[in-house]
Amino acid sequence: MNAAITRFIDKHYRHFNAAVLKDAARAYREHLDGGGKMMVTLAGAMSTAELGISLAEMIRKDRVHIISTTGANLEEDIYNLVAHEYYERVPHYRQLSPQEEEKLLKRNLNRVTDTCIPEEEAMRRIERHMIELWGLARKEARRHFPHEFFYELIRSGRLRKSYQIDPKDSWLVAACEKNLPIVVPGWEDSTLGNMFAAFCLHRGDDHAPIMKSGVEYMMELARWYEKTVLQSPIGFFQIGGGIAGDFPICVVPMLNQDLKKNTPLWSYFCQISDSTTSYGSYSGAVPNEKITWGKLAADTPRFIIESDATIVAPLMFSYILGQ
Repeated sequence: MNAAITRFIDKHYRHFNAAVLKDAARAYREHLDGGGKMMVTLAGAMSTAELGISLAEMIRKDRVHIISTTGANLEEDIYNLVAHEYYERVPHYRQLSPQEEEKLLKRNLNRVTDTCIPEEEAMRRIERHMIELWGLARKEARRHFPHEFFYELIRSGRLRKSYQIDPKDSWLVAACEKNLPIVVPGWEDSTLGNMFAAFCLHRGDDHAPIMKSGVEYMMELARWYEKTVLQSPIGFFQIGGGIAGDFPICVVPMLNQDLKKNTPLWSYFCQISDSTTSYGSYSGAVPNEKITWGKLAADTPRFIIESDATIVAPLMFSYILGQ
């Protein structure tokens, strides 16, 4: 194997955030080598940043065992899969005037930093497929989690002719092939979550129960954690902040403090964050704060890399994969 990236990091990443990146990546590998499992959490717009190019390989190589993601990252990986050629990059986004932003809106281009997602080719295309799946689930009295409807869509083959990137670069396709557990807290706060609410308002409130809730996600995560930790210590790799990380890390204190279980804590913790530590900021809180909440132990390997996740995460994944 040509481990050029690993050698580069070993040689040059010796101090400050660079050293933490290397230390955290090594500790991630040691955790897996010791039989551990790893949760990865996805905040921000990592799918539109095409993190799937590196994350999909991590999933295929069994370096990731469960994912917690925002609804935005869940859907945006699929949007990129079927509409990549219609995306527009706006490298001068910092200089855009409000009037120029309005012009993008009129062209149905939804901007995420320097990348515009095309509404019709991406969002509305997936919406049409999802409406069919939601309607069928209502007719057959089936209930599913949000990510399970995405798995159903991928497995149906409906999208295959529309792929505009190599599906090997889609982390959700890789997760689907592995039937990887996924948790999507706050899914309603996403484009398709809004579309589902509109679907229920149009079709009737009795359609809403086909979508399993966030409380049910927490219950499913608790069952997964309890079962898995009996065999393997579980680590927590957090990209960004927000609900994607806040929600799942709480499963351990819930099991211990509310259900009075004797559940092992998370055995590894790393967060890539550009959030400044400030009063009351959870995304910017140092990992030590999590000790007081019963999430991490005093001897848990813990790291915080204060940098841009779009730069750091692919490098770490490459290092962990030995590339």
